[in-house]
Amino acid sequence: MVRPFLPIPLILFAALLLAVEAGPPKPKKVRCKDKLFTNCYKKDLYCPTSCPRSCVVDCVSCQSTCIPPPPPPPKAKKPKKGSPPPPPGVVYPPPPPPPSTPIPGTPYVPPPDSEVAGEKRVRCKNKAYPQCYAQEHTCPRDCPNTCEVDCVTCSPICNCNKPGAVCQDPRFIGADGLTFYFHGKKERDFCIVSDSNVHINAHFIGKRNENMTRDFTWVQSLGILFDNNQLLVGAKKTSKWDNSIDRLDLVYNGNKISLPETEGSKWEPTEGDRVLISRTKDTNSVTIEVKGNFQIKATIVPITEKESKIHDYGIVAEEDCFAHLDMSFKFYSLSGDVNGVLGQTYGSKYVSRVKMGIDMPVLGGDKEFASSGLFSTDCQVARFDGVGSTSSTTSSNFEFAHLKCASGLDGRGGVVCKR
Repeated sequence: MVRPFLPIPLILFAALLLAVEAGPPKPKKVRCKDKLFTNCYKKDLYCPTSCPRSCVVDCVSCQSTCIPPPPPPPKAKKPKKGSPPPPPGVVYPPPPPPPSTPIPGTPYVPPPDSEVAGEKRVRCKNKAYPQCYAQEHTCPRDCPNTCEVDCVTCSPICNCNKPGAVCQDPRFIGADGLTFYFHGKKERDFCIVSDSNVHINAHFIGKRNENMTRDFTWVQSLGILFDNNQLLVGAKKTSKWDNSIDRLDLVYNGNKISLPETEGSKWEPTEGDRVLISRTKDTNSVTIEVKGNFQIKATIVPITEKESKIHDYGIVAEEDCFAHLDMSFKFYSLSGDVNGVLGQTYGSKYVSRVKMGIDMPVLGGDKEFASSGLFSTDCQVARFDGVGSTSSTTSSNFEFAHLKCASGLDGRGGVVCKR
């Protein structure tokens, strides 16, 4: 009896079909195993999309981070048969120390990040990690100009690929490491984080594609409330992008902030030392730190002509490059009741609604997270009540609740707010 057999091409096609149906690998679940970090110990986290099966938990920040693959071992050359053994290696004296070595007793400050042949080089600047401090790394291909060094793993990571990131057509990475999209609507404001001590709204800009039922959207500005203070961080509207021109708009309690266009320049309010804003590049990139509350790293980026063609945005060159914010958030004192598009993923009872295994999981909830203004606290999930305020009442926390904000046509007026 002759057994039927399948042609080899048909077998290969079936195997390829199974591989496609399998989809991207599911993120691996990881946990912090250090009992000293009670808030993070044994909390379920997921590996970032850039390394779905190989990551570790940084128990300090309670976030999953990618593990850089070890370099391949050098291949040893086999000696030919009958050939004499190689001569012993010559031992050379160690090279003299480089001239940049600091003099004993003088604190060493790593040089600023640099760019070589179009690739950005970055360094670890945290002295708490001496094995990595000041070491230079090259940004990955996925983010050649927007990366930083994770001093824990001593490897460069994309700011938009780690938990707490909000980038692009807003792509969120939750505290659990899972990625999802929230599109919202253009020229509307949405609550992305709301807790008793901090409330953050995001203003969305965008463009409608006639072939789709939704807007292409990006985050143009943030309205941040904490204690009795309000802070605006925005990107000025720009037609033609030039990264050497600063398009950053900063307003603190109604007063415009002027930061020298030099990497490392800093600003602090005169009334206290809790707030620190510093440039991480000469232009268009800052870190905002409110001691004991939160840290935000924000970079202004445009939509390039290439991106518009790839994603079919339909953006006309020389008209509006839709300058927007790419951000990463870190929080220090959130409660288990925190909410918001991003904030909910930090909640103690949060269960992800994200569908695993699909390329572009979308989170709904436009009505749930919608705010009436950039500094409003009237979204359905609002939690802000000004806890930690130095005043005897909390009414002043809502002083900015009825402001309407938008950017000027050419960016010269920055972000304008009206009652």
